[in-house]
Amino acid sequence: MLRWFEENQRPFPWRKNNDPYGVWLSEIILQQTRAAQGLPYFERFMATFPTVRQLAEASEDRVLKLWEGLGYYSRARNLHATAKIITDKYDGKFPKDFNHLKSLKGIGDYTASAIVSICFDQEQAVVDGNVYRMLSRIFGIDQPIDSSGSYKIFKEKAQQLIKGTPPGDFNQAMMEFGALQCKPQSPDCGSCPLSDSCWAFQHQKITRLPVKLPKKATKNRYFNYIIPLGVSDQTILVQRTQKDIWQKLYEFPLVETSELAQTKQFINNSNLPVWIDRKQLYLYNEKPWIHKLTHQHIHAYFWIAPKANPPQKLLVPIDSLPEFPVHRLIERFLHKFFD
Repeated sequence: MLRWFEENQRPFPWRKNNDPYGVWLSEIILQQTRAAQGLPYFERFMATFPTVRQLAEASEDRVLKLWEGLGYYSRARNLHATAKIITDKYDGKFPKDFNHLKSLKGIGDYTASAIVSICFDQEQAVVDGNVYRMLSRIFGIDQPIDSSGSYKIFKEKAQQLIKGTPPGDFNQAMMEFGALQCKPQSPDCGSCPLSDSCWAFQHQKITRLPVKLPKKATKNRYFNYIIPLGVSDQTILVQRTQKDIWQKLYEFPLVETSELAQTKQFINNSNLPVWIDRKQLYLYNEKPWIHKLTHQHIHAYFWIAPKANPPQKLLVPIDSLPEFPVHRLIERFLHKFFD
C-alpha cells in the first residue's frame, strides 16, 4: 500500500508539508466534497486566511461567503468557531493530544486521526468512506457501514493495520487507494496489488460491498421566495437564524407551503408580508427550481413584488447583494435576474 501511494499519490497542496492548519482545513473541506471540487476552495481559504489566527479574526459572514457553493454550511461555522478556540485557548497552535482535538467543534475521530497521524506521527487510523469501502471488500466485512456499530468495527481493523507503519503515509495511502483504485463503481481490480488477498474479488462480490442500510425517504419542501422591488434600487435579504438547513445564510423573504403554490392560492396566503401589493405579485419561474439535499428536495418558486413598501430598516442596496453569503438557490437567482 505504501509503495502504491509513493507511485500514485496526487500532488495536493496540503501534502507539501505537515502543517496542522492546512491538513485540518483540507479535511473539513473534503468532507462530503470531491477533491477536484474542494481544491479551489482550499486555495482561496489559504490565500485569504494564511493562518488559523487570521481565520479566527474574520467575520462569520466573510467565512460563509468564501464557503459559498460547497454546501453543508455547518462545516464552515464549526471551522470558524474552532479557529477562535485554537487561537484563544491554544495560542494559535493545534493541540497534539488526540482527545483535546476531538473536543473541538467539527473535529470528530476521523479528522483528529488525520491531524495527529500526518502532523504528529501518532498511530491513529482514519476511517472515511474510502477506507470503509476498502476494508469491507478486502476482508469481506458485511456489516452495514452506516449502522450504529460499524465505526468501531472498522476503526479496530484499521488500527491493527496501522501498527508499525509511518501513520501519516499509511492513512493517506488508504484514502488515496480508495479514491483512485478501489472506487465505488468499476474499481480497477485487474491492476490492484491487493487482488490476490481481496475477499470480495476472490468471491466475485465487489459490487455487493460495502453494505449500506436502506435509504431514508426523501422529504419534499416547497419554498416561495418574495423579491420586493421598486424602492430606489433596494430589496430585502434576511438571515436564516432557525436551526434548519442553510443556517446563518441570507435569502429573500420566504413563505413555505405544504405543496407547490398556485398563483391564485398564493396571493391569498395569510403568511404573505403586509408590505407587498398582492395584485402586483407575479411568478418569475414557471417551473419550480429543484435543489437536492441529502434527505430533502427543495422546490423553489420566486415571486416578484413590484411597488413593495417594506420597512426602511429591512432594505439593502441591490448592488450590495454579492457581498452576502447565500445558498445555491439564491445565488442562481441573483445571477439570472440581476446580472
